[in-house]
Parts: sequence; C-alpha cells; structure tokens
Amino acid sequence: MKSQPRAALLALATLAGCSLTPWSAQGQAPYPSQTIKFMITHPAGGLPDTVARIVGRRLQERLGQSVVVENRPGANGGIATAALAGAPADGYTFVVTDGTILTINPQLYLKLPYNPKDIMPIALLARAPMFLAAHPKLQVGTMKEFVAHVKARPGQLNYGSSGVGSVHHLAMEALKASLQLNMAHVPFKGAGESVPALFGGHVEVLFAAYPSLSGAAESGRIKLLATSGAQRWPQAPNVPPVADSIPGFDFAPIIGLYARVGTPPAVISKIAAEAVAVAKEADVIRQLVVIGAESVGVGPDQHDRAVKAEFERVTKAIAAAGLKAE
Repeated sequence: MKSQPRAALLALATLAGCSLTPWSAQGQAPYPSQTIKFMITHPAGGLPDTVARIVGRRLQERLGQSVVVENRPGANGGIATAALAGAPADGYTFVVTDGTILTINPQLYLKLPYNPKDIMPIALLARAPMFLAAHPKLQVGTMKEFVAHVKARPGQLNYGSSGVGSVHHLAMEALKASLQLNMAHVPFKGAGESVPALFGGHVEVLFAAYPSLSGAAESGRIKLLATSGAQRWPQAPNVPPVADSIPGFDFAPIIGLYARVGTPPAVISKIAAEAVAVAKEADVIRQLVVIGAESVGVGPDQHDRAVKAEFERVTKAIAAAGLKAE
C-alpha cells in the first residue's frame, strides 16, 4: 500500500525536474515547432528579399512550418541585424542579407546598433556578380580599351555608385587601385538612381547588377565590359571577369542566412542543412538566375570563410578609397 504513494511522488519529482530544463521540454517537439522569421535588411523587391522569398517558400514545405519574411531596411542593414541580436537564440529568427553587416559596416561605422560578434553566418545561399557597364560615349568595347581610355584622361572621367561605402563603390575603388586609374566618384542613393544616371550619360561607368543592365545592354544603350565575379556569368557568357585583368578580383556580393550566436548547434545544423538543400534544387537555381544570382548552397564553415575572405577584400578597397570609420 505504501509503494503507490512513493511511486506517485517519484513521478511528480520527475515531471518537476523536466519543467526546470527548457530544452528537455522542447526536445519532445522536434525543431521547428513554430513559425520561422526571416528578417531582411533591404526593402521588398531587393536581391536579399527576393532570395529569401524564393528559399523561404521551399523551406517551409520541407520543414512543415511557416517561414515569414519581414523587411526591416535601414541603417545599412543595422535595423534588421540589431533585431536579430536582440531576439531569443532559439532558431526561430534569422537575417537574410549580403555580407555587409559583417564585412563593410564594422569598418565604416564607429557605432553600430549591433555587435558583429553576436551574429554568425550559417548558410551561404547565393552570390550575385555585378557588371562593369560603360556609356557609349566612351567608345570602348573591352576592358583593355576602357583602361587605356581612362589612363589617357586622368581625372576627367567619373563613375557612379549606390553610395559611399557600398559594394559598388568599393569594387570600383579596388579596380582603380589595382590598375592605377584616376576617376571621380559620384555617389547616388541606391541603384535606382545610379543606373538611370548611367543610361543618361551623367556618369561614364559603374558597377551594377545584371538585371538592371541587361535590357540596356541588349539595345546598345550601354556596353558591358566585365563582371565582378571570379568567373563568367552564364547569362552573359561573352563578358569576361575583371579577374582576367586583375588576378583574384572577386566582388560578387554574397547572400546568406545569419543567426544569433548562442543558437543551439542542433538547430543550426538542421536549418543550415535544409537551406543548403533548397539552394541546390533545380527550380530554385533557375529562379535565382532570373534575378541575377548564382546558387551556392554551402553550410556554416564555408559561409564563414566566404565572409572572412570578403572582409579582407573590403579592407583593402576601403584603404584605397581613403575611407575612415565615422
């Protein structure tokens, strides 16, 4: 008769112990057990936003949970990244963006709304090479002709960018430094302003994404001279990489998935593996090509190496541009 109360007490003690261990309770429901949020550092329609929506749709089918995309643009990615840093490290909040939050921002801003050490790369989804485009008035058709044309007119030509410290700006500064070119910089507020300025002849040359240039290139309103990626782009196979002229040159923005440091390793492993698998699906690859991106699909270690490599390239470009942290 006494054994029954004792058994009941032991059972209650076991339940109490479980309630004091958060992960043991969550462990009964396999991850994920609720909606996953992808916060985007750019406005709707931008490259990170589109990549996130393409990947997110397939990811929620594979995981059996909703993946919600939330745009939080501003502060050069700082608003969304700060929100990630302040969210629980439980694997239900991520940021999808380019490498800027860990490569450019820490070098150009003395005060950030987040600590870069709180953010970790977990899945490299895609890279999007930019293209060096020239206005017809330059009368150049190749990279070699462009370099000769600029060197014959030191300080007389200008180039546009999406803003001071943007990857478009830094890619051109890296190119200028390597080839010893003297050109003036004309910054704009995003590609929505800089690309039309090129079409109108207000700037002679710039780096921009393929989708924003392809139509004008096909109609002859501009000339594509080179791509910022390490290899030729399948949609423009006749356009050589800048790396043919500058060995090792690679300024193709990388788009990836980032988590808060402290997220359980098992969760990171799960979400990274699924995101990588999605990025390698044939239909996803086709959708990415349409928006000017190349599928990559690698996990945390390779994503981390890619970010560190970009950091090194950006460091040299920032020095070449004479930029100081403010």
